[in-house]
Amino acid sequence: MNCDTIVLGAGIIGVCTALHLQARGRRVTLVDLKEPGEGTSFGNAGLIERSSVVPYAFPREFLRLLRYGLNRESDVRYSPSYLPTAAPWLLSFWRQSAPKPLAESTRALQPLIERCVLEHDALVEQAGLGRLIRANGWIEVFRCPRALRRAQQEAEAMRAYGLHFDLLDGAQLREREPNLSGEVCGGVHWLDPKTVSDPGNLVKGYAALFALRGGQVRKGDARSLRQSPEGWQLLTAQGLLSAREVVVALGPESNEILQPLGYRIPLGIKRGYHMHYAHDRELRHSLCDTRGGYVLAPMEQGIRLTTGIEFAAPDAPVNEIQLNRAEALARSIFPLGRRLEAQPWLGKRPCLPDMRPVIGPAPQHPGLWFNFGHAHHGLTLGPVSGRLLAEMMTGEQPFTDPAPFSVERFA
Repeated sequence: MNCDTIVLGAGIIGVCTALHLQARGRRVTLVDLKEPGEGTSFGNAGLIERSSVVPYAFPREFLRLLRYGLNRESDVRYSPSYLPTAAPWLLSFWRQSAPKPLAESTRALQPLIERCVLEHDALVEQAGLGRLIRANGWIEVFRCPRALRRAQQEAEAMRAYGLHFDLLDGAQLREREPNLSGEVCGGVHWLDPKTVSDPGNLVKGYAALFALRGGQVRKGDARSLRQSPEGWQLLTAQGLLSAREVVVALGPESNEILQPLGYRIPLGIKRGYHMHYAHDRELRHSLCDTRGGYVLAPMEQGIRLTTGIEFAAPDAPVNEIQLNRAEALARSIFPLGRRLEAQPWLGKRPCLPDMRPVIGPAPQHPGLWFNFGHAHHGLTLGPVSGRLLAEMMTGEQPFTDPAPFSVERFA
């Protein structure tokens, strides 16, 4: 069993990387312990987020930090026992969220964000997955008039990035979402993003396109990866697989492969939950409640509530505190139906402190490549970061400078 390239990880990043390499003539095998789209890619809010041109940074306002320190908020929660472990990473995240480094990360990510919808559109058309895509944007809703005015002023500054949006008062908002309560006073309707009604099935559809075009999908444990005289070898359920090159696209598990090879990459984990609710009332758009940091999204499985950030040990058991807080806030603005699952889904967002993914070659191991750490934007950036890495690996001129995503920035 031989191929040109092994891609480790069958989430949105790995599948899109495999597709782009395949389109450039590489014989690619996609390897994961799970089926495609069943890891972190399964449980997100389904946003192809063209409007998030500024990364999600660490808050720096004193009063906001004080509120988070009390650990009573819905959008951010932490496990007190895990805080000493997370503290060094959080400090680095805080430093990288200062105005100058945040502006640098914004500039670096802008070419990827600008192309995110276009790259998804191309794959959606090729895979025949248009039924999963909605082109009606998403709405940021506000409960406080002062916060609404500030957000609408900030939205005006986003026109410089070529973004389109509607500023809504309470009546205009309820015209677009008639079932919202009077608790919300207005919003910003971001028009450029697209939304996905089943992110897991989108990834499965992309993987099916890869297989239809001759790509191989195998079950295997990435921890069996070994360097060989000819390149790399990996044990799969079908036997030993050999290739000249390997791509690590394992999201939150990437360091399990890289640390034994000597790479010390500050990959942090932001946990998050989702729960589905019955479609008792119509929800026309995906909504983000800025008060609670959660998203309500109409999905094929029901109305999906996705929570904000939980800092806890990656393998700690499910804790419903954050979900319960978010659900209570959500019910105050929208009549959610009954819960459709007995237990919430728990996912792990792979995050770097400078809010940029790692995309590019490993400096110490020829033929080893990285594509992980996309934080909240894995679904958004899957196709475009897959394209960037494939261009680098095949010697094409990259569509943007890949240097800001090099792993060597952590040397």
